[in-house]
Amino acid sequence: MGRFQVVGAAVVDGSGRDPVDVGVTVEDGRIAQLGVASAHGERLDAGGLTMTPGLIDAHVHLGLSSPIQPQFSFRISAAEIAADIFATAGATLDAGFTTVRDTGGIDGGVVTAIAKGKVRGPRVLSCGPVQCQIGGHGYYGADWEPTELWSSHHVPGLCALSMMSGNADELRGNVREAFRRGASFLKLCVTGGVVSAHDRLTDTQFTVEEIAVAVQEAAARGTYVTVHAHNNEGIRNAVEAGVRCVEHGTDLDESTATLMATRGVALVPTFAVVEQLLHDTAGAGLGESARDRVLGVRERMAGALAAAKEAGVRIGLGSDLIGPAQDRRGEELALRADLETPMEALVAATKTNAEILGLSGQVGVIAPGLQADFVLWKGNPLEDPKLFSDPANAVLVVQAGRVVKDLR
Repeated sequence: MGRFQVVGAAVVDGSGRDPVDVGVTVEDGRIAQLGVASAHGERLDAGGLTMTPGLIDAHVHLGLSSPIQPQFSFRISAAEIAADIFATAGATLDAGFTTVRDTGGIDGGVVTAIAKGKVRGPRVLSCGPVQCQIGGHGYYGADWEPTELWSSHHVPGLCALSMMSGNADELRGNVREAFRRGASFLKLCVTGGVVSAHDRLTDTQFTVEEIAVAVQEAAARGTYVTVHAHNNEGIRNAVEAGVRCVEHGTDLDESTATLMATRGVALVPTFAVVEQLLHDTAGAGLGESARDRVLGVRERMAGALAAAKEAGVRIGLGSDLIGPAQDRRGEELALRADLETPMEALVAATKTNAEILGLSGQVGVIAPGLQADFVLWKGNPLEDPKLFSDPANAVLVVQAGRVVKDLR
C-alpha cells in the first residue's frame, strides 16, 4: 500500500470535465491529493499515457464463463467451471475494470475468494441467483425436467444461476434465501430474454404485486431491485412496483422513460452482448436460435438509449458478456461512444455506474479521499475509444492503491 505518486499523465477524472495534466498522490489505498507532494514515496512516470478511473461494469455474469449449453447440461465439471470463472475475473481486471456488478450466476463463495485476494479479480457486488418466474427467462432445464430439480444445477459456493418462483410467497422465500447467501441487491427477470429456452422477448413475467414483494424485501435490507427487461410493458410493471434499475430496456418508449426519470430509476443498456451473439454465437456455447432472437435488438436498444437520454434518465453501462469470450469487456465503451461521445461513455462506466451501484463517494472518480482505483491507458481513449476494447492498452491498473497489472 504505502505512498506513491503518478506524474505526467493526462488525467480524466470521470466527472465529465476535460483532461488535466496533474500529478496524483496515493496514500494508504486512497487518493491523497491531486498534485505532487514533495514527501517521500515512489514516483511513477506516466508521460504520454491517459489516466481514467477504474472502469465499472454494471452487468456481468462471471458465473457464465464456460460454454453455456454444456454448462447447463452437466457436461463440464465443477473444477473447470471454477477455473473459467476465475480466469474471467482476472481478465476483467486486466481490461481495466476494477469493480463489477454480477447480475446472476455466481454464488457467495466466488465473491469471498476474490475479496480475500485468493483469486485476482475486480471488486464484486452480486445478486447471487437471479429470481425468475417458473418457466421464464433464467430457466434452462430440459422440457422434461421438473422445475424442482433445477436447483440441482447449482454448485454451492460457486455458481447458482437462478431460483424459480410460482407466486409471491415463493418469491419472498427465495429472495430471503438469496440474501442469506450474501446477495447485496436483487435481480428479477420480468420479461422474456434473448438467451431463453421457454419464452419470447414479448412475454412479461411476474406481476406488479409480485415484483413489489422483492422491492419490499430489498428495502428492508437497505438495498434495491434491478430487473432484466426487454419489452416496454415489463419495464413499466417493474417501475410501478418500485424497482431502482432496469437492465437492457430494449423497447423502452418515451412515456415509460419519463416515468423512470420521475421516479429515479436508472437504465443499464447492454450492447456488447448483442454484438457477441450476432457475430460469435457459437463462441458463447449457444445455437443459432440465439442469433435469430437478437436480430433487431441493437437498433431498438439504441432507440431506447436515445429516449432515456431525452427524458433525463440516469444511464449506466454494462456488457452482459457470456461464455468464455469475456476478455474484451471494454468493447461496451467503444460501442456506446458511437452512439454518444467517448466522454459520455466513460462517465457512464465510472461516475454514473458508481452511483447506480451505491458506491458514489467511494469509487468512480479520481478525487481526494476516494479509493485509488485508476487505469493508465496507452494513448487517449477519448480520441480513439476503440482503445478501451483491447486489454493490452490498459498498461497499468491500480485497485484500492495496489498495482494489480503493470505492462510498463
